[in-house]
Formats: sequence, structure tokens, C-alpha cells
Amino acid sequence: MDTATPAVTVALHDGTSVVASSGQVDARRHGELLLPAVDRVLAEAGVKLDAVTGVVVGAGPGPYTGLRVGLVTAATFGSALAVPVHGICTLDGLAYAAGQDGGVEGPFAVATDARRKEVYWARYEDARTRTGEPAVDRPADIARALAGLPVVGAGAALYPEAFPDARGPEHVAAGALAALAAERLAAGQELLEPQPLYLRRPDAQVPKNYKVVTPK
Repeated sequence: MDTATPAVTVALHDGTSVVASSGQVDARRHGELLLPAVDRVLAEAGVKLDAVTGVVVGAGPGPYTGLRVGLVTAATFGSALAVPVHGICTLDGLAYAAGQDGGVEGPFAVATDARRKEVYWARYEDARTRTGEPAVDRPADIARALAGLPVVGAGAALYPEAFPDARGPEHVAAGALAALAAERLAAGQELLEPQPLYLRRPDAQVPKNYKVVTPK
């Protein structure tokens, strides 16, 4: 599952292929949409929740509130079912999906909407290989560094002046995230801890000069 972007996306993977999936784009309803999406996917696959043997969750980067919905839900499922919970970079899942779709070949970048007129982004050698750590920047500040490269994701579509070669998909799909995780696990690679990849402080903060009032 992944809630790091406006897409609320869930998939069931059997270790070989995606069995069922669901995705809906709504940046304001992650908490409302995620569990019904899990129910739909399980119903489509004809299995119960206790058949799940592991959980993979997009760890971001992404906006604070939406990202937490997926991570907390994944942790809850892992605890209730006594199964492992793995994190995976959301940008990696989007890069992998672009490679599966045949939309990119060779070096490219991925950019998602970070709000505040910024993007979360990373550079890739190919659909499976990220070069460097994810970052958050204003599009104009990285346009020269990414000049000539295709850029996948909604961040590219939002800022065509900085990223003229925008490619799809715009949002991550849980099926691609699960397929990449299954591939890495089968190869004996370690996945991330299911912890949020925060690249900046949350929008909601305690005001400066906050005065604490206590009764005498």
C-alpha cells in the first residue's frame, strides 16, 4: 500500500504477480479511502486478511499526514497478523512502474508534488537503480541538473517549464511497489524499515513565541 502521493493505492501480490489492485487519486481522503481499498482488493482476490504473509508500504517521501496513514495502517496489520512489514521508497516504485510501462529507457528522474511549489525527486540510472538519495527542491533550482532527462511523475507534469520532457505514470501504483519489493526480497536484498522518509518539517508547527499559561 502507498499513501505518500495523492493516490491511495493497494495491491495484493502472490510473490510472482499482482493478484488484485485498487487505486484512487484524492489528496484529502487517505484515511477514509485506504481501508475500503484493502477490503476491495481482498474481495477481488477471494481471500481473507489472514492469508496475508507480509506487508509492503510506501515510505515516501511525501506530505506528513497522508504518508502517516499508510505507515500506521501497515504497522497495525503487521502487528495484528504477526507478519513482517517492509518499507520501500515511493519514488523507487514510481521509477519501476515507468520501466514496466516502457515509458523510459536509460537515465531519468522521478518527481512528485511536495506542495509549497517544491518537488520530491531522485535520479535513476534505470528503472531499478537510484543514484543518490531522494531530495526536496524547487523545480527551478534543479532544472539545469536534470536538463535533457525524462522526468516521471506528477511533479514533472506540474512544472513543464522546468521539466519539459515529462513522462507518466503520474502517481505510484501499489502493484508496481509490490512487484519491486518481491523482486528485491527474492534477490536477498534488504528493504527499508517502515519509517517515514521525511525531507522537511510538517506544515503544522507550534507558533513562535508560544506562551504557556498554567494556573496559579
